[in-house]
Amino acid sequence: MIVWQIEALKTAGCTEVVLAINYQPEVMMGFINEWQEKLGVKIVCSQEKEPMGTAGPLALARQILDDGSGTPFFVLNSDVICEYPLKEMLDFHKARNAEATILVTKVDDPTKYGVVVMDEYGQVQRFVEKPKEFVGDKINAGIYVCSPDVLRRIELRPTSIEREVFPHIAADNKLYSYTLNGYWMDVGQPKDYLKGLHLHLDSMHISKNHLLASGSGILGNVLVDPSAKIGEGCLIGPDVSIGAGCVVGNGVRLSNCVIMRGVVIKNHSKIDQCIVGWDSKIGAWSRLENHCVLGEDVQCKDELYLNGAVVLPHKEIKESVPQPAIIL
Repeated sequence: MIVWQIEALKTAGCTEVVLAINYQPEVMMGFINEWQEKLGVKIVCSQEKEPMGTAGPLALARQILDDGSGTPFFVLNSDVICEYPLKEMLDFHKARNAEATILVTKVDDPTKYGVVVMDEYGQVQRFVEKPKEFVGDKINAGIYVCSPDVLRRIELRPTSIEREVFPHIAADNKLYSYTLNGYWMDVGQPKDYLKGLHLHLDSMHISKNHLLASGSGILGNVLVDPSAKIGEGCLIGPDVSIGAGCVVGNGVRLSNCVIMRGVVIKNHSKIDQCIVGWDSKIGAWSRLENHCVLGEDVQCKDELYLNGAVVLPHKEIKESVPQPAIIL
């Protein structure tokens, strides 16, 4: 998903991307080595020694973000997926000479969220957390355009940009909101990740994206990496993503699932509404369903049934898991 975000940033004119990381930096270094040349964008890491919140990482990367030219920069939460109208958002930001611009999205039930209250010109007036009375139906979508002046408001410590920075910018009448048209999803939880996949693939279908798979055995919207191998007699879809280097055996049924890089699925297995982590192996005649989440390098024996199992990395599963459980 980070790849989709970086591609959107490149389309908006960005030539350099900073990844703020804290956990498992070696994994992200591998990502940079693989994707920097593929995407044609310079990617650098800003590593946090402790979690720095949503604003602290900006202070940590201050020298990269502010080169003295006054050029605005984007800030994206990596667990947010949408159509990324970044170019339009940047134009909106510049036209209003804003210090910061928040992407907002409309929700049906604003009482569950923090609502952004703005005037008819998009100028943010205040924030209301989980309002009991209707004050608006737009919420923070987790994507921002910031001018370098924002950095002067942020100390090098764990800081929330939403709670500790934006209210002060709004008080100075320099904070604006840009309303998103189209889908939006916070995909930080497995069920939401799968729903986000559905929304993203549906958007690709509407725009007639050539990357969607087609042909015999493909049902609905499906993404298959060109390096993946699919056996005979398979039925793939709807809403499936198959990563690089995957090997799918004969007669396999996949639906509403994410199959990450290097996964092997042996003959006649069925996977529905699941996420299968990198380099895992699913045995023959197995059945996985009900939001199973398998970590990296999980090895499942043949003829197993997994129902809602959450399996930590590097585990071997020898028995069925008939009821939802966490396998430590």
